[in-house]
Amino acid sequence: MKHHILKYIVASFLFTACTDVIDVDVPEAPPRLVVEASIDWEKSTSGAVQTVKLSMSTPFFENLTDTAVTDASVKITNDTSNQEFILSHQGDGIYSTFEFVPQLNQSYTLEIIHNGETYTAQETMTPVVDIDEVSQAREGGFDGDALEVDIYFNDPPNEENFYLFRFEEQGDLLPELLAIPDEFTDGNRMKVFFEKEDDEDSGEEEFEPGDTAFISFYGVSKQYFNYIDLLIDQYENAENPFGTVPARLKGNVINTTNPDNYAFGYFRLVQVVYASYTFQ
Repeated sequence: MKHHILKYIVASFLFTACTDVIDVDVPEAPPRLVVEASIDWEKSTSGAVQTVKLSMSTPFFENLTDTAVTDASVKITNDTSNQEFILSHQGDGIYSTFEFVPQLNQSYTLEIIHNGETYTAQETMTPVVDIDEVSQAREGGFDGDALEVDIYFNDPPNEENFYLFRFEEQGDLLPELLAIPDEFTDGNRMKVFFEKEDDEDSGEEEFEPGDTAFISFYGVSKQYFNYIDLLIDQYENAENPFGTVPARLKGNVINTTNPDNYAFGYFRLVQVVYASYTFQ
């Protein structure tokens, strides 16, 4: 009898303990300008059409939909020729130019004027090599039985190069990103692979014959490589309950009027090659 009473008392204690309300004190931060400025020049195209998206950040627990910045002045300048490319607002915070002239290894400056403050960022248009081969395999990845897509390319010798891969399948909620340097593979034929694992929590499934993988291959600057590599690490740590607390990640957009009111985001200029592979 005492045994049953003890179990009841313990169960009652656990039940009442679970009803305590815990207030989470999340620090509030003022809204900041968010800059999505990816100037991507696909090989074998003119690269004339380019866009920049501007919005404002929101508090952590608020789900605001109307955050687009629609009244900014945006331009990109070639730092050598001083040629200016004005980006006009197209709606929903999207600013576009249809006359951009991309030049490899050329430095450009982005200027944004918003709410009386000027934001600037400088980057260099970085080239990328061609993809040499795309194939499939069931070995060499993390799961020896899973289908993977293999991408091969030839790294130029005697150059410091940095690369970014974006992998996804149609219907994926988020792409997979991989940033790699050629620090230990300079001048060699390089291989990267992309595979998917069965995951009930995310709904992800392994590749099957008939599935198509979409690949974006970018040449990036060392500055952007350091930024995106840290961003990828923070994303992967977020899925690990024992991971380190992420540091505040700042891009290259500087508020020259009020440095304390810095922006989020990054201004990058990259050459890109696209490819796709359908599994057999």
